[in-house]
Amino acid sequence: MLTIHTAALLLPGGGRAPVADGAVAVQDAVTVAFGRYGDVAAAHPAARVRRWPGVLTPGLLQPDAVRLLEESYFPDPREADTLGTAPLTGEELDALGPDDTWRAGSVRRGLHRMLRHGTTAAAAVPTAPPALVTAMRRSGLLVVGAPSHPGGTPRLDPLAGAEAVAGATASPLDVGGRADLAAFDVPDEGALLATGAASCVATIAAGRLVYRGR
Repeated sequence: MLTIHTAALLLPGGGRAPVADGAVAVQDAVTVAFGRYGDVAAAHPAARVRRWPGVLTPGLLQPDAVRLLEESYFPDPREADTLGTAPLTGEELDALGPDDTWRAGSVRRGLHRMLRHGTTAAAAVPTAPPALVTAMRRSGLLVVGAPSHPGGTPRLDPLAGAEAVAGATASPLDVGGRADLAAFDVPDEGALLATGAASCVATIAAGRLVYRGR
């Protein structure tokens, strides 16, 4: 089905200027057009329209995906009273002990948390565990190459420390390219960088709505 995703501001990336009242037309898993909503809608009058608040961007890239999933435990909501809701690392993680069952559940929840942060692509080195790579792909993430020795502390928010949204996206919008998008409930790029990817209200991976916050 042909779908138009639209928001008050579109950041297409690739050095292109922001588009007020912007839109992206998606057919199956492919981007078929983007620009001002009026122009895109006129060219595709039969398309379904999804309106999102704030800012629409290309999907974000999570460079620390493997480390986050391997070095953190994402608590089950039913464990919130005892473990809280933030990912557990270090000694708190070690205290849980080696248990493949909870680790599998943690990976699923970790991947969902990534989708909730506008992530549509995950970096993985060739030595990443095959099961982990498979789980990332099944969640809808595009798996891309990664530096052999990523530095720093893994962060769930791909926008953390970014100077521009384009630097945190997997790739700019491209007609004929994979339809990866994220919508954020903020007024502009500056507010998005200040607030971070936790303001995400929708994530579209390969044309499929994989997260909707409202």
